[in-house]
Amino acid sequence: MANVCVITGGGSGMGLETARNIDKNTILVLTGRTVEKLEKAKVILEAEGHEVHLIAGDVSIRKDVHEFCLLAAGMGTIKTVIHSAGLSPTMAGPEQIIRVNAVGTKNVNMEFYKYMNDGGVIVDVASSSAYQAPKLLVKHQIYEKAEYEEDDFVRLLLNEANLVKDEYNRSGMAYVMSKNFVTWYAQKCAHEYADKGIRVVSVSPGLIETGMGTQEAEAKFAQEMIAQTCEHRMGKPEELGYAIATIADERNGYLSGIDILIDGGASTGKKFRKKEK
Repeated sequence: MANVCVITGGGSGMGLETARNIDKNTILVLTGRTVEKLEKAKVILEAEGHEVHLIAGDVSIRKDVHEFCLLAAGMGTIKTVIHSAGLSPTMAGPEQIIRVNAVGTKNVNMEFYKYMNDGGVIVDVASSSAYQAPKLLVKHQIYEKAEYEEDDFVRLLLNEANLVKDEYNRSGMAYVMSKNFVTWYAQKCAHEYADKGIRVVSVSPGLIETGMGTQEAEAKFAQEMIAQTCEHRMGKPEELGYAIATIADERNGYLSGIDILIDGGASTGKKFRKKEK
């Protein structure tokens, strides 16, 4: 049977660029909420020699994710799942961000696990913002509720975000907490899925020149992050796409249960630039 790679949020940005780096002998299944984006991505990828199939849906809805699984499983062996779908603070309010970013990750991992076997890999895309989560608000007992007490999980995580005063910053905190959850949950899944031969990794990009990233770059905090990178710039989608596809490659069989931070050195820049002064 043919190998299948499923990419959520595959219609644009990092998802699309990752698809471009997947082996052309692998069938691509792209998912997303916007049909127009998916169709444009299909044209690009087919012109480059890929076999591409599309399915629209929302990762925050468990039934939609189940439909993704059924489509992919009907085409071959689901070997790779790249979960790059997500929302930023400029795109939605706190609850929707939590449902798409955090609940969506739970849905993708739990559903695809059922259809994957030895040699499979799940790469969950988080964010360097995950490392900005206030330690006092990171409560793993809340994260533990995600799988089987979803409503309580959302409510409690939303309570954490609502500690911030204004609406935009509440969305920002929801984003930070949801992505911190992604890094934690990927590690949890890596240890639980290992008996089935499935590895799970999360990737935390810094600011990337996608539509989402460009909007975020206008904020003062984002400008400070860019200034702390080694090359004083945002990352390029094609750079992240190549990195994610490489991480997913089966030759990286010992790479599991860890978050990979790809932020151009922004996380270390403050420390070392102080020394330069």
